[in-house]
Amino acid sequence: MKTAYLLAAFAPLFGAVVAGFFGRRIGRAGAHWVTILGVAVSMCASFWVLRDVLAGNTFNGTLYAWSVIGDLKLEVGFLIDSLTATMMCVVTFVSLMVHIYTIGYMEEDDGYQRFFAYISLFTFSMMMLVMSNNFLQLFFGWEAVGLVSYLLIGFWYTRPTAIYANMKAFLVNRVGDFGFALGIGLVLAYFGTMDYATAFKAAPGLAGKTIQLFPGMDWSLMSVTCICLFIGAMGKSAQFPLHVWLPDSMEGPTPISALIHAATMVTAGIFMVARMSPLFELSDTALGFVITIGAITALFMGFLGIIQNDIKRVVAYSTLSQLGYMTVALGASAYSVAIFHLMTHAFFKALLFLGAGSVIIGMHHDQDIRNMGGLRKYMPITWLTSLLGSLALIGTPFFSGFYSKDSIIEAVKVAHVPGAGFAYFAVVAGVFVTAFYSFRMYFLVFHGKERWMQAGHGHAASHAAPAKAAAHDAHGKPDGHAKHDDHGAHDDHGAHEDHHGLGPNDKPHESRLVVTLPLVLLAIPSVLIGLVAIEPMLFGDFFKGVISVDARHEAMADLAKHFHGWAAMGTHALTTLPFWLAVAGVAFAYYCYMINPALPTAIKNATGGINRLLENKYYMDRFNEVFFAGGSRLLGSGFWKIGDQMLIDGLIVNGSAKLTGWIASLARLAQSGFIYHYAIAMIVGVAVLLWWFVPLVKH
Repeated sequence: MKTAYLLAAFAPLFGAVVAGFFGRRIGRAGAHWVTILGVAVSMCASFWVLRDVLAGNTFNGTLYAWSVIGDLKLEVGFLIDSLTATMMCVVTFVSLMVHIYTIGYMEEDDGYQRFFAYISLFTFSMMMLVMSNNFLQLFFGWEAVGLVSYLLIGFWYTRPTAIYANMKAFLVNRVGDFGFALGIGLVLAYFGTMDYATAFKAAPGLAGKTIQLFPGMDWSLMSVTCICLFIGAMGKSAQFPLHVWLPDSMEGPTPISALIHAATMVTAGIFMVARMSPLFELSDTALGFVITIGAITALFMGFLGIIQNDIKRVVAYSTLSQLGYMTVALGASAYSVAIFHLMTHAFFKALLFLGAGSVIIGMHHDQDIRNMGGLRKYMPITWLTSLLGSLALIGTPFFSGFYSKDSIIEAVKVAHVPGAGFAYFAVVAGVFVTAFYSFRMYFLVFHGKERWMQAGHGHAASHAAPAKAAAHDAHGKPDGHAKHDDHGAHDDHGAHEDHHGLGPNDKPHESRLVVTLPLVLLAIPSVLIGLVAIEPMLFGDFFKGVISVDARHEAMADLAKHFHGWAAMGTHALTTLPFWLAVAGVAFAYYCYMINPALPTAIKNATGGINRLLENKYYMDRFNEVFFAGGSRLLGSGFWKIGDQMLIDGLIVNGSAKLTGWIASLARLAQSGFIYHYAIAMIVGVAVLLWWFVPLVKH
């Protein structure tokens, strides 16, 4: 099986290297074939590994020792168990769908080969992350996905907004990664190892140990370690307040949105916390912190999805909210439920992102949902698959999202960690919010009046002014993100910057088979994977020995008591509060955008302050710009003016030069060049010496 492990990990790397370094020689077709083949081989190997794991075979071993320092071994190795195999299959399947989809979406882009090299390299990085058996390799994969995401978000590097977005993502993730590095450092310092199994075995013995971060203040080692590790997850999985990078990352091409924000990078934090369950279970403080952050993200990021007009940004804020649900499950010690929702979410969210991309293609790269409407009859496959994805997202009974989302709600209901009460309110209220913004987008895009006909004349004029206005904010920096939210979507295809929207004689059209086929293939698990996987993953032995849950955390045990099969669960849901909240959200969206379209405007006018708060995204970007960026600039200016100009240049460099010059100017007075001046000086010198030494001789 080691061959299968190596193929799963390194086949995407091979495709990335060939497409990246030899892309011009092999051409566009060669680039997509070699990368698709590499990911397909990786996917087949991953499913073969899953089959082997289900047969009871696991693996934890070293590929090679990278470095040995005393008793510390820094190694590269694989840990293959049910958690790893699940992530491997999800990552490679979604990645393969994205690779195939990219052939149609990026067909006219000049960076075609480069793009395929990047997404294949991204897949390799994620595989190394999930397959690692030690913290060193985990950190390598962690940083690698961050680096490649930087390249992908800023793929269209000639656009200032794309460069701003990828720099923002990179910097925000560095904040989280600093905490992550501190957590790994604490593990190394106190556990004395980088190996998962050894660290987990030693953890119970260190559960009561305290450390002093500040003199006289004792802190639980386990709580500090877990919170530091989770700060890393907050960056990668875009949890409040480190969520600000994810919506702006929509500047990248749509396939990247599906790859990064559905099954790979943003789920890395969820996977990491689940893998570290033996540590987190020893600290209720850390679990309380996790569940509170997740609850804030789940509810308040969902509110922001309500006012978005860019089709990709609606789905992006949905991703933020659903990541909050997964984090809440982690905090409730329902790790298997979090991974279950990670898996179901990967399929239906990738479907929604790729469906949004298909709509963008059909609308000639107009992303503003206010310029759409009535696309159902023009794009039937995209319409049907997007509907299935939306139904899965809102937790419709018998769809995949229902089984995982409802399990999270029930697990939080019986959790007793600090913050569980607020978390339960947040995830229940989030059901209505999710249903409303999801079907707001659905109705505006696929039903109602054909508003793209009203836009007229290619929509180019309507985008020209906002594009210029959005290029810079009041401080002269690339912003444009809030502007795009207000005025419509920006261009999403580097080859089409001159052509936005439909012309007066154009009509929307269904996308090519290479685009719609991945939609159909993703729609199947979006509907069925939940009812198939819920029993073995949550109530069977699928994660036995892999995920640890302390006996005092009873969420999973309570869920098991009330589970009587997927059919009974789906039927019972028809009488529960979450189901009727979802129905209410869909009904309210239908009323607002299909029956009484004047109502949203009236609500907006009546809630001016709240609306401004949402449109400015809780002023988090402004706060970061003023406090952190502005504070950094102020600090840098202080170091420059006081430290550099005043102290170094002014006092040390120029000051020493001036002092030397002043001494030299005095010395020059004695250097007249006349012999009689020097003779007088000698006489005076001799007189002084005599005056000094004669009294000494007498004594």
